[in-house]
Amino acid sequence: MQCFFCSQNLKQIDYKETDLLKRFTSGQAKIINPKHTGTCAKHQRMLSHAIKRARLMGLLPFVRR
Repeated sequence: MQCFFCSQNLKQIDYKETDLLKRFTSGQAKIINPKHTGTCAKHQRMLSHAIKRARLMGLLPFVRR
């Protein structure tokens, strides 16, 4: 399984792209393990940083009920 971001040739992960970020969060709004998503270590760090930034800006929820 290849990294989604490497295959799409994406250099940056923008925190404003909530549809893309929601693909990598679970039903409880937790960040999904890179073993399940197949992201490489570099993009997993960028992804978690973008998700956390989107949560602080109010674009993504911290928890779902």
